[in-house]
Amino acid sequence: MGIFTRFRDIVSANINSMLDKAEDPEKMIKLMIREMEDTLVEMKAACAGVMAQGKKLQRDLEEIRSRETYWEERAALAVTKGRDDLAREALLEKRRFSQRADQLDTEHLENNSLVAQYQDDIRQLEDKLRSAREKQRLLVQRHLRAQKSKKAREDMRRWENSDAIVKFEELENRIERMEAEADLVNLGRKPDLDEAFDKLMVDDEIEKELQAIKKRTENKGDSSDND
Repeated sequence: MGIFTRFRDIVSANINSMLDKAEDPEKMIKLMIREMEDTLVEMKAACAGVMAQGKKLQRDLEEIRSRETYWEERAALAVTKGRDDLAREALLEKRRFSQRADQLDTEHLENNSLVAQYQDDIRQLEDKLRSAREKQRLLVQRHLRAQKSKKAREDMRRWENSDAIVKFEELENRIERMEAEADLVNLGRKPDLDEAFDKLMVDDEIEKELQAIKKRTENKGDSSDND
């Protein structure tokens, strides 16, 4: 595939569409960037070659124009010496160099046009390459975020299935059993404050009964003495 064919294919390619259809977008964008970089290197090398050729054409053109001027001066000199025959020969040489100069001038213009086209193509390809690198950067960021998210989910699943969570659940069950046992121990018992007040009431009743007994005993004693 020629360099211009590759260039046209690259510039006309819809990167987003290609990445959407790719099984491995990251691999696809790497290959695309590598192809763009290789093509860009080739285009710059080709452009440099054309520019070098243009400089050579310019030197050749200057040399031919110099020879053209030389034979024109020779023709003028022959005329002043009355040598029309030599003047005609000089003018023929001048015409030959003039024709060659016109040819080189055309080639030089075409060369300049080709250099301009190369430079424009290189700018387009560099723009395309910058866009592809930006997409690669975004893809890498998305990939890293996906990896972190995947790792977080995997860590969560490992935690849920790990011995630690089982032991934690066992500890939680043991605590719940201990709380239940404590509730059973206290089942039927009133709070300490209520018990204290109940005891005060019981002590008061006992004291009343004791005093009543003492009073009855004293009354019986008094009755016996009177008899």
